[in-house]
Amino acid sequence: MISPPDGSKFTVDVEGGHQKIIMPQQSGGILRWFIGCFLLFWLGGWFVGWTSAASEIFEKAGKGATSPFLIFWLCGWTLGGVMAMWILYRTFRPTVPEVIVLTRPEMLYDSGVAPFSFSLSLKSQMDFWKKLFQKRIKTAFSPSQLKTLKLREFDTGNRLTIDIGSKRIDLAAGASEPEREWLFDVLNKHYNSW
Repeated sequence: MISPPDGSKFTVDVEGGHQKIIMPQQSGGILRWFIGCFLLFWLGGWFVGWTSAASEIFEKAGKGATSPFLIFWLCGWTLGGVMAMWILYRTFRPTVPEVIVLTRPEMLYDSGVAPFSFSLSLKSQMDFWKKLFQKRIKTAFSPSQLKTLKLREFDTGNRLTIDIGSKRIDLAAGASEPEREWLFDVLNKHYNSW
């Protein structure tokens, strides 16, 4: 049975006779909770504005009059509210750890659910939209896909990746560099020695 590096948050368990590496997600940070609370209050005001505009539209419609601007405004206001509700859901959605099960010949993978994090950096604006609509990945990596496993070094640190066709998946994105290096060694030994 493999054991995680000292001081690691990783845990190793057994599932169906196979070793299972459980990697907890990072914290979303305090800014996440502040923005979530702000959105709750904002949605209270949104609801008051929406019901006021909707009742005015129905009142005018009952008298045979219409207000195209108010209808247009209500449509935009509705879209803004739906987007705020989605961000609120993503903000408070519980995290689920990332999991790798060392089966053979394939490797089972579940990306889990990372906390939705906010950043005030201009560089991360594209990341914001990617994370907002990010989907949970549950897949089995084939032996040919496992051959694309790489530990890539960057100025900002390392990334552990696997390619599925033209898509690159980051493994252990919330882990520390030594944890990713350990995971890379474990996966290489398990799948390249077979």
